[in-house]
Amino acid sequence: MLLKIVAIMAGTSITMNKLRTVIRLHTEGKSKRFISDYLRLSRNTVKKYINRFISIRLSFEELEELSDTELESLLVKFQKKIVSPREEALHSYFKYAEKELKRTGVTRFQLWYEYYQKYPNAVGRSTFYEKFKNWQLQSCVQPTMHMDHKAGDKLYIDYAGKTLQIVDLETGEVQEVQFFVAVLGASQLTYAEATLSQKKHDFIQSIENSLHYFGGVPRAIVPDNLKSAVTKSDRYEPQINDTLLDFSEHYDTTVLPARSRKPRDKSLAEITVKILYTRIYSPLRNEVFHSLEELNQAIKEQLNFHNRICFSGRAYSRRLLFEEIEAHTLGILPQQRFEIKKQTVVKVIMNGHVCLGEDKHYYSVPYQYIGKKVKIVYSTKSVEIFYKYNRIAVHPRVKSQFNYSTIKEHLASAHQFMTDWTPQRFMSWAASIDRIVEIYISKVLEKKKHPEQAYKVCMGILSLQKKVGKERLVGACQRALDYELYGYRPILNILEKGLDRLDNDEQQENLPSHDNIRGKDYYQ
Repeated sequence: MLLKIVAIMAGTSITMNKLRTVIRLHTEGKSKRFISDYLRLSRNTVKKYINRFISIRLSFEELEELSDTELESLLVKFQKKIVSPREEALHSYFKYAEKELKRTGVTRFQLWYEYYQKYPNAVGRSTFYEKFKNWQLQSCVQPTMHMDHKAGDKLYIDYAGKTLQIVDLETGEVQEVQFFVAVLGASQLTYAEATLSQKKHDFIQSIENSLHYFGGVPRAIVPDNLKSAVTKSDRYEPQINDTLLDFSEHYDTTVLPARSRKPRDKSLAEITVKILYTRIYSPLRNEVFHSLEELNQAIKEQLNFHNRICFSGRAYSRRLLFEEIEAHTLGILPQQRFEIKKQTVVKVIMNGHVCLGEDKHYYSVPYQYIGKKVKIVYSTKSVEIFYKYNRIAVHPRVKSQFNYSTIKEHLASAHQFMTDWTPQRFMSWAASIDRIVEIYISKVLEKKKHPEQAYKVCMGILSLQKKVGKERLVGACQRALDYELYGYRPILNILEKGLDRLDNDEQQENLPSHDNIRGKDYYQ
C-alpha cells in the first residue's frame, strides 16, 4: 500500500516510506552524500532528518514500531524549543509518573492531582494528559504500549523468528536451535534461552526457567498461539493445552493466549525479540558453540548486560525498575518444580500388574482390580495408577524393559486370593506336557521374587507347544536347564537356532558361553 502521508517543508516533500529509508541507510553506516544521491534528496534535507533522529535517542528498530502519524509527529513536525522552568519541572515529574503508573491502582488523575497540589503554577488536567502523552511519544522506549502494563500482572513470551546454531564437535554437523524470550510487562525485565525445539516439554521448561530467573510468578502468562500452548485457537475462548493448564495450576497463575493474528497483544515480546537481535545475536555472531549449555551461558552473559543497561533517555535500567516496583508484586514460587506428566489407559493383566508401554515395564496394583481398565499417569520420576479418579498405586518410575516393580501387599498370593492364574495351574499344565517342562517352569517361578511376576513368562513358554510341538519344546527346556537360563526369551533363542546348531552359533547370537552361564541370572 502506497504511503500517503507526506511532509512538506521548505519546498521539499518526503513520504514516510522514504523517511524510514533515510534512517535505515544512516544506521547501516551509509554517508549523507550516498543517501542524498540514492533517494534524490538534497543533502540538507537528509542531514536535517538524521540530526532529528539522533536527538530523539531511539534505535531504528524502535522507530519502525511507530505508525506513520507518530513518525511524522516525531521527525517532521519536530521543533526544538527553549524549555521553560515550568516545562522542565513538568517533564521531571513525568519521569516519576511513568514509573508510578505501573503500580496497581495508580491512575493519571491521581498523579495529576498530586502534581497540582505540589506545584503552584501547575497546568490543568487536560493539558497534563496531553503533554504527558506527547512526552511519552518523544522519549519512551515503547510509546504505544507504555501505559498498559501493571507491576506483577503479565509475562509475555515468544520465540524469535531467527534461530541460533550449535555445531557438533566430532562430526561438524550444524543444528538449528530455537530462541525463547520472556519479558515482564511493567519493568521489561527479560529472560532468554536457547532450546532444542518449540515442543511442549521444551516450551514449558523454558517458561519455568524464566519464573525462577525472575524469582516469582506473575498473575498471567501471555503466550502465542503455538501448538505447545493452545490446543484449539479461538478469538474468545481458546482451548489451553492440558499440560500447560497443569503447569499454571502448579504455579498458581493464569494463561491468557494472544489472539490469533493479533501481534499487538504481545507486542512487548515482539519488540524485545528485535532488541535482542542487537544485544545478543550480534555479539555472538562470530562465535561457535558446541553444546546447548555453552550457548546458554553466553546468552546469559549478554542478557545480564541487556537488563542492566539504562533505558534510552532514562536514569534506570530494567533490573533497577524491576527491583523497585515489580519484584515484590510477584507471587511466591512453589517449593518443587513442575513435572510434565503423560497418561495412558491400560487393562490390569491376570498377574495383578499393568504395563507402561513406553518403557515396557510392569507395575503392580491391588489384586482387586485385575481385569479392570485403569489410567496410568507418569512423569520422569513417578508412576501413579488411578481407577475412577481414585489413586490405587504409586511407584518410582523404572525404565528397565520386561521387569517388574511389585508391592507385596498388592498381590493375590499375599491375600490368599485365587485367580485363574496360579503357580499350581502352570505346574499342572507343564506336567501334562513333560517332566522336563515341569522342572523348567518350577525354576522360572522360583527365580521371581513374587510368583505373579512369572505368570506371563510361564504362559508364553507353555503356549509354544501349539507352535513348535511337544518334542521341540521339551528339547529346548532341557537345553535351557543345562545352561541355567530361565525365561521366555532364552527358550525362543534355542528354538529359533535349533538344538544342533546352538553350540556353534551361541556367541553370534549373544548367548553366554558354556564357561560363563553357570550361576548367571541371564534373561530375567
